[in-house]
Amino acid sequence: MANSIKLTTGSSFPSIEATLAEGSRVNLSKAHSGADWQMLVVYRGKHCPLCIRYLNILEEHQAALKEIGVSVTAVSADSKAQLAESMEKLNISYPIAYGLNEQQMKQLGLYISAPRSAQETDHNFSEPGLFVINDEGTLQAIDISNAPLLRPELSVVVRGLTFVRNQDDYPIRGTVAY
Repeated sequence: MANSIKLTTGSSFPSIEATLAEGSRVNLSKAHSGADWQMLVVYRGKHCPLCIRYLNILEEHQAALKEIGVSVTAVSADSKAQLAESMEKLNISYPIAYGLNEQQMKQLGLYISAPRSAQETDHNFSEPGLFVINDEGTLQAIDISNAPLLRPELSVVVRGLTFVRNQDDYPIRGTVAY
């Protein structure tokens, strides 16, 4: 079994770049569209129908997230061509990137899986992850999973972030020890 790092809340989010669907490079930790916090959603790739569904549900929460100053970017290890195929099934307005490599996956502490067959995909891919980075570049919240069926319910995430953003002194949780 391979060892992996574990990102901790309260620490700086690593500087990781990927390529957006239209071809420009983006720092995945940086908020955009007038927001000061960033939510990064890592998904498995076009081969995962649960991921496509999750990304489409995330679109339904864009107005609420924008209202509290949280931007969203999604990323996977897919190629440009695979992302283009995914876009046919996605109805999203937030940026989506491709090309996350294994070194970056490990840097994020994500679980990595091998494809079951060439029909599934042609590369190793990360399992789901959700990272919330605050206006100081610090990890406010982390959720990683080893399977696509274990993801936080987005309505709960949005309600929780709304609560946190409306507090003057809400602390970053989970910083004592692990």
